[in-house]
Amino acid sequence: MRMFLRLSAVLLAFAALPAHAAPSLLEVDQRLAAIAWRLTTANATLCREQQPVIGATLHAADQYPRELRDGFATPVAVELVVPGAPAALAGVAADDGVVAVDGRPLPAPQPSDTPTSATRDAAQARIAALPVAAPIPLLLRHAGAERRVTVLPRAGCRVEFEVLTGSKLGASSDGKVVQVGGALFEKFGDDQIAVVVAHELAHAILRHRVRLEAAGVKWGLLSEFGRNARLFRRTETEADLLGAYLLRNAGWDPQLAVRFWREYGSGIDGGMFHSRTHPSSRDRADAIAAELATMPKEAALPYLPPMLALRDEPLK
Repeated sequence: MRMFLRLSAVLLAFAALPAHAAPSLLEVDQRLAAIAWRLTTANATLCREQQPVIGATLHAADQYPRELRDGFATPVAVELVVPGAPAALAGVAADDGVVAVDGRPLPAPQPSDTPTSATRDAAQARIAALPVAAPIPLLLRHAGAERRVTVLPRAGCRVEFEVLTGSKLGASSDGKVVQVGGALFEKFGDDQIAVVVAHELAHAILRHRVRLEAAGVKWGLLSEFGRNARLFRRTETEADLLGAYLLRNAGWDPQLAVRFWREYGSGIDGGMFHSRTHPSSRDRADAIAAELATMPKEAALPYLPPMLALRDEPLK
């Protein structure tokens, strides 16, 4: 079974680090949530699979070791809200317990001493399964008092976002979940992180995982050779190019992607995104610049580039 861990689910790993070694747990989660909110809502029309997005990150008591669970008044709670997003506008606040969604109580977690994201994932799935544009009633509990709010969601891409601990400067996408290495938040500002997240979101929009599996590629060491490497490089280039458009649709300067690879690529080629399966940083920057030059002047927002048609093409 594939299992991803949010940064919020590995609190103890960060608590052991020196104070200057990394941004705080909450800061990192907040930064990624704000970036993901902008990218997924601004590019919803580019995504075939959509979900209602409220701009709040949930976490659950059973994601944590048992000694840390007493701080939860309810099994599922709001970790953070994105300023200006629907949840914030409806009055949802950090540390609110989530009792029910759309009139249905959230299921209780299974008794276990082993941390798991199952309860949090089930709560998120409950929201994701609702109609994209329909108001979402929430029953919340805070300091023992319950209140009802109604959130007016925005349509967004049906993709979840997670931060992983560790020192690796990397990110990945399986088409459903985008994972971003926590070390990136130590090294880069939000504009640069947005380039990375947009690239990974582009993988999901272009259905790269599905197309690679249909093409029969091999992962692991075999991905570095022959046809496997060629197809992986193709999908990386496609994600670079579409990622720049996703940035523009979300209000960033798409040239950020060009500058990212020209200014920082040589310093991260040894770890992030670089192998026989990925183009060089110079090639990436040049390809993105050439692609952006083809965009019509005064292109509409959101811009749907012709390359979206690639998601239906087999990889050969």
